Parts: sequence; structure tokens; C-alpha cells
Amino acid sequence: MKYPESLLSDGEEVLRSFRPHWKSLVIPAAWTVFVIIGLALVPRLPEETWLRWGVVGILLLGWIVVAVVPTLRWWYTMFVLTNERLVLRKGIIARSGVEIPLEVINDVIFSQTVFERMLGFGDLIIESAGEMGQSRFSNIPKPDEFQAHLYSVREDRAKALANPETPSDTLATLARLHADGVLTDEEFAAKKAKLLDEI
Repeated sequence: MKYPESLLSDGEEVLRSFRPHWKSLVIPAAWTVFVIIGLALVPRLPEETWLRWGVVGILLLGWIVVAVVPTLRWWYTMFVLTNERLVLRKGIIARSGVEIPLEVINDVIFSQTVFERMLGFGDLIIESAGEMGQSRFSNIPKPDEFQAHLYSVREDRAKALANPETPSDTLATLARLHADGVLTDEEFAAKKAKLLDEI
């Protein structure tokens, strides 16, 4: 699921977007296996049709509650880092979100237990000025790398606000992001072409 471009401001670009760590899918996957085993055993039940259909109905209803809904929650949860803000959007039908402008972020703290470090995920606590205070972002893949990337982008944002970029500065920033592996070859070429068209 891609972050809608209609929600970006002029000059704003998505630098990174991702879902929570895959560990959120472990329990739904385990329940799915359990339900499949249960459905495979249904023919062994007494031949009463109502009993078999009742067991199948209970298994499928339980599967929807404990596996399908959590998987959809994971799918519709998106972390997005742009050159202007950090965004968390979540919700299947009713949607909610948190948006933190990069310039108001004071500190970024990541934490991992030993188990979380082995699996490569953790939490980020974003301390920001104003009413937001602290925001916790849970189940972030490789939180230490994301913390470093966020600091780098925040620094670039602070410089951009202090000294508005010329097109050549923007091109240099794009080249640096491409060299750092943040932008793919295709993304770099598209953004470069767009910038040159605007000059």
C-alpha cells in the first residue's frame, strides 16, 4: 500500500515507507495453521450434519477474529518518513494517524529487548515540542538504523528551513540520497527529471 501522493505538500517527497515488523503476523499465522488442522479433522466427527457445520462455523469465525483482523490491521498500518514529517497511519475502516513535523522533533530514542534485537525490531520514542510531547512507534524494523536515518533527514530539514535550497542544492541532496541507497535508480531518475522540468 503506497502513501497517497495527494496527501503530500508541494516539494514533499516520501523517503521511506514501511509496515510494522513481520512478527505481528506470527500469532495470526499460528492460528491459521490451527484452524486448518481443525478443518481437516471435521470429517472425523460424528456424521450429524449440524455438528460438523457448527464446528466449521466456529472455526471460521474464530479464524476471522484472531487471524484475519490482526493481519488486516498490520496491512493498513503504515509508517512514512518524508523530507518534511514523520507519519503513522492506521485503521481498517476508521482511520487515525499521527504526523510529526521534522522541525519539532527534539529527540529520538529507540529501545530493544534481547528477543527484539534477535528478530530485528523495536520501539521508537519521539520527543517533540508543543502539545505532542512523546509519541511511541512500536514494532519498527531495525529501529537503530531508522533512528539514524531520521536524524539525518531532520538535519537536512533544519538546513532547508534555515537556507532555502536552490535547484542545484536539491539535485545534490537527491544525488546524496541515491548514493546512500535511500532512493532507487528509478526514483532518482524520476525525481531528477521532475526537478529539471520545474527549472
